[in-house]
Amino acid sequence: MANILRQATRLGEGLPFPLGATWDGLGVNFALFSANATKVELCLFDENGEEELERIELPEFTNEIWHGYLPDARPGLLYGYRVHGPYEPEQGHRFNPNKLLLDPYAKELVGEIRWNPAHFGYVMESGDDLTFDKRDSAPFMPKCKVIDPAFTWGRDHKPGTAWDRTIFYEMHVKGFTRLHPAVPDSLRGTYGGMAVKEVVDYIKSLGITSVELLPVHAFVQDQHLVDKGLANYWGYNSIGFFAPEPRYAASGNAIKEFKEMVAHLHNAGLEVILDVVYNHTAEGNERGPTLSFKGIDNASYYRLLPDQKRYYINETGTGNTVNLSHPRVLQMVTDSLRYWATEMHVDGFRFDLATILGREPYGFDEGGGFLDSCLQDPILNSVKLIAEPWDCGPGGYQVGNFPPGWAEWNDKFRDTVRAFWKGDEGKLPEVAPRLCGSADLFDKRGRKPWASVNFITAHDGYTLNDLVSYNDKHNEANGEDNNDGHSHNLSWNHGEEGPTEDPEIRELRERQKRNLLATLLLSQGSPMLLAGDEFGNTQHGNNNAYCQDNETAWLNWDGIDEDGQALIEFVRRVIAVRQSFPMLRRGRFLSGEYNAEFDIKDVTWLTPAADEMDESHWHDGNARCMGMLLDGRAQASGIKRPAMDATLLLVINSHHDVVGFTLPEVTGGNVWRCLVDTNLPDPDEAPRVDTGDTYMVTGRSLLLLALEPEGKTSFALRRAAHALRNVAESPTLTFNDDGAEAEITAAPSAAPEEKEPVVAEADEAEAAEAAANPDPAKPDGKKPS
Repeated sequence: MANILRQATRLGEGLPFPLGATWDGLGVNFALFSANATKVELCLFDENGEEELERIELPEFTNEIWHGYLPDARPGLLYGYRVHGPYEPEQGHRFNPNKLLLDPYAKELVGEIRWNPAHFGYVMESGDDLTFDKRDSAPFMPKCKVIDPAFTWGRDHKPGTAWDRTIFYEMHVKGFTRLHPAVPDSLRGTYGGMAVKEVVDYIKSLGITSVELLPVHAFVQDQHLVDKGLANYWGYNSIGFFAPEPRYAASGNAIKEFKEMVAHLHNAGLEVILDVVYNHTAEGNERGPTLSFKGIDNASYYRLLPDQKRYYINETGTGNTVNLSHPRVLQMVTDSLRYWATEMHVDGFRFDLATILGREPYGFDEGGGFLDSCLQDPILNSVKLIAEPWDCGPGGYQVGNFPPGWAEWNDKFRDTVRAFWKGDEGKLPEVAPRLCGSADLFDKRGRKPWASVNFITAHDGYTLNDLVSYNDKHNEANGEDNNDGHSHNLSWNHGEEGPTEDPEIRELRERQKRNLLATLLLSQGSPMLLAGDEFGNTQHGNNNAYCQDNETAWLNWDGIDEDGQALIEFVRRVIAVRQSFPMLRRGRFLSGEYNAEFDIKDVTWLTPAADEMDESHWHDGNARCMGMLLDGRAQASGIKRPAMDATLLLVINSHHDVVGFTLPEVTGGNVWRCLVDTNLPDPDEAPRVDTGDTYMVTGRSLLLLALEPEGKTSFALRRAAHALRNVAESPTLTFNDDGAEAEITAAPSAAPEEKEPVVAEADEAEAAEAAANPDPAKPDGKKPS
């Protein structure tokens, strides 16, 4: 190290691009944006990051970029910055060279923040942010590390899953693997643990296509949580937008381990989506610490009150708001996204509080700088972009208002479906558009049904098990007197708060889980499943487990009982059904309008008597059961011709009692085959029913039936039958008799042989697909990885 540093002092001017510390094989170029600084010092540290060995003033200032070149510096060098300039909080400037600052473009961080008053630019003990603190923060700060980006990706390629086939699985790297019995102790809670074969196989076996990881950008453990013995578990407190969180690396090399995880997931055909937090940073408001951006150029990086620049605009609820109206800040965010998409091979991003990213000084603008940048960028417009379309500022709720190319979390789907299955009155008119991809929100400017990311639960809120087990939140462990978290959860404990031994309550709860999951997976749009919901994972009523880095929030694999295993199999079956029927994932919105040319309605809403619903039915507040008839002949694309998809009937009944539902007589067949009945999760019990007969729909249950057309070979039902056999025969999660240890084993075959041919669609597209792909289980024609 000493030899490197002796040579490194041979300083060159360097270049203002690229930003960050860039190893070119001969030396390292350092470039840092600051429009208002007067001097920038590069600080070099020993290999442990403990001793500051040298300070080097960057010699050049070009287009507001400070830069210099160390010709003999090498990867592994630890560094940080000290930035000089005015300390004038009332003018928006908070420069303090006593504070070591992290490079916003740092690719790797070493060490953790050890909270100390020296982190604050002002005298923290005084509480007055106009004071100036002279204590050195370097001993308590992590350090940036120069990296060699070389990595052998081999045959890795992005799965490129089509939107209509995408099924998201929201998960936490640590929480998913921390207690997983198949993960070695040394890898639990890490990227390496996510790459373990049994973990990957399990996710794949569910039918998931895309894992959506909670934040993995380097983040800060909030001091107030550390003081209470808690932790920032979710990670929504970023401090480095290019560096993977080092706590999740078992090897000490977070970049290499993250890339290996991505390669293993890609090899299984699984996409990797990152939950990213560009709306705020960990530096808080005027009384927050000075860790990076605040000390580099506070007035550029943050939105400040125009007439009181001492204070921050707080549209995030976290103290500060990143200023994406500034071109260099916008560049930093888009550079970060491109880095993760290209260098780290990530397949897409879910943006936390994404309304912030569309804000300009005058408010939200779907044509704002960031959103326009993504639309025209050849890299960013080719990955999946998903918005959490709200923030805490005025006009912050923007569901349905993001531009074409974006998908959005649809909380209206969540709330409507929850309320319906809870049995609330008058929900049928609200449920109908949610089942159809929420055309009322997204059918504009050529957007597609996949733009609606449907979900019932997410990291923020109850798990599915807790949604049907608790009337009230139980967040006492968070140390906020149970005042944190949402109180309006649309949950129902079904008769007893929390765990119960009552068999009737347990049975009803399990059926309600199946109802909610089936509604999610059989609706038009892009479904998102919360990891663990498929086996009934619980957080014991805590609906805000952001600070619970412990057994409360980690998935409890050892706690999966028979009901949990049965629920896993149910989820696998329903996903297989969804992927088998194009009618369940159409690329155009269902309208219910009559097509006179083809004498078809794509969707018809039916009463239990099989009559088409009219205004009186829609406005009957006591009505809780209806049918959704999807005509497989309806035009499937912009080409004006009838399709020959399977005709399907979805029946939902949130009434507490049995409802007799007359199966409609429709063109093309006389027999309905029941593929899903949430009251009969065992596929052996699924009946076939003639049109005109009455199906007794159990109280609080859901049905999906497919019409067996006469005289035709059915590709859709053949696919479904084949897929369901695969579900029954392929590896699944099972347990030893004592329930103490899980492993991936082959489940015994549970699907009966087909006794007679099944039938569905046979249009030209399907026929071509069948000819090119003789195995109906692989509609994309690709061999499994």
